[in-house]
Amino acid sequence: MRDVFHEQLDSMFADLSEICQEVETSVRLATQALLNGDAEVAEQVIAADATIDSARERVEDTAFSLLSLQQPVAGDLRVVVSALRMVSELERMGDLSVHVAKIARLRVPDVAVPEEARPTVARMAEVAEDMVRRVASVITEKDVDAAIALGRDDEEMDSLRRSSFTQLLSDDWQHGVESAVDIALLGRYYERIADHAVSVANRVVFVVTGQFPSAREPSAS
Repeated sequence: MRDVFHEQLDSMFADLSEICQEVETSVRLATQALLNGDAEVAEQVIAADATIDSARERVEDTAFSLLSLQQPVAGDLRVVVSALRMVSELERMGDLSVHVAKIARLRVPDVAVPEEARPTVARMAEVAEDMVRRVASVITEKDVDAAIALGRDDEEMDSLRRSSFTQLLSDDWQHGVESAVDIALLGRYYERIADHAVSVANRVVFVVTGQFPSAREPSAS
């Protein structure tokens, strides 16, 4: 019976990794729609969100079933509860990708990102996508070191967000309030995707070690 239980736990984490890969695709395609002014790709991202929502429901159903039927204790309970938190974070990351796609769709046939803001926004998108890709591996491998490294690398996203605001508030900004609002929102969406990726990675650390990274003793190195 316990073997079946642990197989179900492993299956649930495999589902989480697959959801993360779907989110990565959503982030990539939403950015493509944004930078190219592609309404068709934006619609693809928006439609695909239903798949992520359905996958979240499956993970939740499995977790609630394990909680009610198996009555897990200690480490096993930690895994199930963490999975519930993680799938919620992943779904939110998918929702944020949809928000990016909706801005792209709203501005078609124009491109929402002015040329001078394009390098910063494109880099934010690249960092966000990379963090989602890496957290999928963290989930699969339950790699504590990679999870902690992901949290440290979030600093680049914070720096890019500050740079974006500096650009928007500059006297040289010539693209109006509407465009400034778009860029501010896009910066927030990409930053939150990265934040959720770090949160998921931290929960993997908690599953493996029983502690969140900030509570763990620093290594000798």
